[in-house]
Amino acid sequence: MAPTYSAPSVRQLAALVERVAPRDPAQWDDRERVPGAGGVLIQVSRQRADQLWMVIGMYDRAVGREEMPGRASRTAEQLFTWAALRAFWGLAVSGELRFLAKDRGRELPVASQRTVRDCLGMLARLAVPGKAVRLPALPNVETKQPVARRSLDALYRGLVDMAGAGPLERDGTALTYEDRTRTLAMLAILLDAAPRSGELAALRLDDLTDGEAAVGVRRRQQKGAPTRADEIAALAEVHPETVRFVLGGWVERVSEATRQRVLAAIEELGPAPEVEWYALREGSQVAVRRWLKVREGLVESLPLTGARTALWVTLVPSKAGPPGVPLRAQGLRAAYARGVTALNFVMAGSYGWEPLPVRMEQVRRAVEAVPLGARPG
Repeated sequence: MAPTYSAPSVRQLAALVERVAPRDPAQWDDRERVPGAGGVLIQVSRQRADQLWMVIGMYDRAVGREEMPGRASRTAEQLFTWAALRAFWGLAVSGELRFLAKDRGRELPVASQRTVRDCLGMLARLAVPGKAVRLPALPNVETKQPVARRSLDALYRGLVDMAGAGPLERDGTALTYEDRTRTLAMLAILLDAAPRSGELAALRLDDLTDGEAAVGVRRRQQKGAPTRADEIAALAEVHPETVRFVLGGWVERVSEATRQRVLAAIEELGPAPEVEWYALREGSQVAVRRWLKVREGLVESLPLTGARTALWVTLVPSKAGPPGVPLRAQGLRAAYARGVTALNFVMAGSYGWEPLPVRMEQVRRAVEAVPLGARPG
């Protein structure tokens, strides 16, 4: 049952979102296109749809509070005045608009702030089309240093060697065969395809080709693969950073003529493919096959019948259920960090070993993965 919203302005905004991100699955394929960053018409992804509805819920909890202007409850347009946006942003960042009451007051991390800001930009283009809307600024956070690119080949060779090694244990800290197998398979795909954690968690069995020769990654439509900006830049004959300015909506940083060249290049290239395919190296194929054998034993022991398509599954009982149930993005990040932490301790002092970051993003940003033209035959 669809939620009801108390303020007319939020109801109007929800009606606009319903056209581009319908909650009825039967209407999903017929959803309208929405102006994306740079004015390019796109269809929102399911992930972005969930995020848009999340922000609608945040607006519903914000309107009527004393911090918000009284007129913000009247029309959707009033939600995008600077007075309303400034008040909304302050409440959102401080965590006062979280869905669960027990979480309220816990500040939003920068990544979540960026998601909310991106959604506000898209909602503004729906509610006040053609009007320039001032969006809140994000804090300048220095990104952590990625793994040195020259170390990736050595890292890959070490992982391949470990894939066939015996149990890893040192000073009482051990990495079980199952945990090691899953961690190495994750790292292998990370080094060959550079997926984000959410994209890695979303992988299914049918995203692997026969023989595990390639993997298909469903890229987030609003972010796209790093190579996409390079392709647009080459066609428009501009620097990739200029493309990112246009896609990010920073129109003040580029001339109108340059912006139009970039938009023309985007239109000529067409929409990015929903799934990008990446070749897996021989060592990666071995690592993934070892994990598939472990996974099969875990899934087959489940007392349930139904969809068993997730590539990554749990190894031990958890809140999600018994071993073998799908591993979601948050659990995948935790599993990766735990596996890498143990791996770093066990391998400390080994010749050529450099400790891995426990954050997947630091490895991903160092990888230059080039997609294949299409799914391998």
